[in-house]
Amino acid sequence: MFKGLTIGQFFPGESFIHRLEPRIKIGLIAAYITFLFLVNTHWGYLALTLVTMTVVAVAKIPPKMLIRGLKPLYFIIGFTLVLHIFFTKGGVVIFQLGRFSIESYGLITGLTMAWRLILLVTTTSLLTLTTSPIALTDAIEGILSPLRPIGVPAHELAMMMTIALRFIPTLLEEAEKIMKAQMARGADFESGSLFKRAKAMIPLLVPLFVGAFRRADELALAMEARCYQGGKGRTRMKVQKVKAKDWLTLTGFVTGMVVTLWLGI
Repeated sequence: MFKGLTIGQFFPGESFIHRLEPRIKIGLIAAYITFLFLVNTHWGYLALTLVTMTVVAVAKIPPKMLIRGLKPLYFIIGFTLVLHIFFTKGGVVIFQLGRFSIESYGLITGLTMAWRLILLVTTTSLLTLTTSPIALTDAIEGILSPLRPIGVPAHELAMMMTIALRFIPTLLEEAEKIMKAQMARGADFESGSLFKRAKAMIPLLVPLFVGAFRRADELALAMEARCYQGGKGRTRMKVQKVKAKDWLTLTGFVTGMVVTLWLGI
């Protein structure tokens, strides 16, 4: 069920995307998501799709990995598509059966929303796939550092977010093992009504939460044994520096998206 999920995984490489400064990559992702929700034309979505495909090709990320990463979201994507097809009205009637009808505006809107969701998940996954957890922690801390004078714990927040991302694949792998072990003992997670299948997941969640708390306790003990006391007085082996190519990449991307948005409007 969870095999192939890309969230929280790091795909090592030496591509241009991998070498970009992590703070710039976070800025690029934020700009991309902003334009993704502002664009409302087919040409705009086509431009964003081409940008995503270009980044995947430059980063040398296997497309199959990204497609497998969408597997847990198939239900949400399909539900979004069906919801708009049957309940968004307008345009030409394509199909009608009693009170239910499929109209052109609802079909186009459903496909647009589903494609927006696919682009959102795919592009967000590219951030973790091309950025190591340590670099991502330093980048988040660097972005939050200006907020320290008002009491924001930048280092602690960055560490928590990175640990959460890091352990998503681990917890999903453990959930897969528990599920297979219970299925070997006769548990059924796939047949019956939706309520029955949801009820069957309860024996899976209990050992999963127990294992998560155990891992958290072991991680805390390991960090204390290495004298970890937060970000105060800590130094970095590799200091992040924003280079000219990083600024040029960010400026070029934002400029291109603004032009695309302006042409679309």
